[in-house]
Amino acid sequence: MPRTLTKEDLCIHQVCVWKQSSFADSLDSFARHGITKTAIWRPMVEDIGVNQAKKILDNSSVSAISMCPLVLLDPDKLLDWASREQEHIRYLEDAAELRVKTAVVITGGLPPKSNDLAGRRQAVLEELARLIPVAEESGLKLALEPLHPMVCGFRSVVSTLGEANDILDALDRDDVMGIAVDSYALWWDPKLKEEILRAGPRICNFHVSDWLPETRDVRVDRGMPGDGLIDNPLIRSWMEQAGYKGPVEVEILSALDWWLKPADTVVKTICERIEFL
Repeated sequence: MPRTLTKEDLCIHQVCVWKQSSFADSLDSFARHGITKTAIWRPMVEDIGVNQAKKILDNSSVSAISMCPLVLLDPDKLLDWASREQEHIRYLEDAAELRVKTAVVITGGLPPKSNDLAGRRQAVLEELARLIPVAEESGLKLALEPLHPMVCGFRSVVSTLGEANDILDALDRDDVMGIAVDSYALWWDPKLKEEILRAGPRICNFHVSDWLPETRDVRVDRGMPGDGLIDNPLIRSWMEQAGYKGPVEVEILSALDWWLKPADTVVKTICERIEFL
């Protein structure tokens, strides 16, 4: 059995209250409910600028452990490496300014009019190899996050934890590279326990939400833990068996439900669902 959680073990991602809160209001809501850790949602930083975001964080009792997401190869931006490098540098500089420990990386999907999945996966490996020295300069760790295969075409061409482990094996830079495990993306995988144990100390982040039995949108209809099909405590027991000691990060993208409710309602409900984390 996994250990019993307290609020000290929780991190609530800003994206849980993105649509109904400002950057500052989200931190205030977390603090009111005794939550001391968050993961920064990049669009919220861009709304106010990194300097203002840093000032708000400095005056808050809530600290940021990571920033999401760095899109490695954005299919909507057909940029050359030099242009992408500048975007990545800006992201990593902002993340370092906000004093996070990890930058969560998703690969991006296929470019327009392409069906070359194998080629795109090879491009991801090459892009990460180029990005490693950039990340090393920033002092941040890159946490590669596999996403559910239903979003392979437009969001991530890496769909399993096994693929992420293979990529890190090939890069051989565990000092800079790590993995973010997201229960919503990976719960279905029959090899999940095996690959969590294989990943071991590479695991930097652990995101949780729930898969609703009749989900209406595979990306932005995530459920509140306890409302769906995922056995998050079981997955967490595997994470702890693998040596993970970090926080449990609740990350709920919910355009049809939770983004429509007041932020305090969302945060209060998350705290009440601690047994399902």
